Amino acid sequence: MTAKVTLSFSDETIEEARRFAKREGLSLSAWMDQAAREKAVRELFTAHAAAVGRAGADLEAAALADEREVAMVDDALFGGDGRAA
Repeated sequence: MTAKVTLSFSDETIEEARRFAKREGLSLSAWMDQAAREKAVRELFTAHAAAVGRAGADLEAAALADEREVAMVDDALFGGDGRAA
């Protein structure tokens, strides 16, 4: 389903949008729809990352710890020659 809306843009913005839409082979409406959707998804991911950070979850540290644990198990099982990789 689509909705028709009236929006106002600066001349510079609309010309850039038209140029990008043409370059990508999209109509201006399709390009603007895609751009708005991408912005919304970025906002959601940013909000999620902030919430995870506020919760004290350090996913990068956890991933690095997992890598170290895998390396220790590999070393214990295979003498560290990388056969488990």
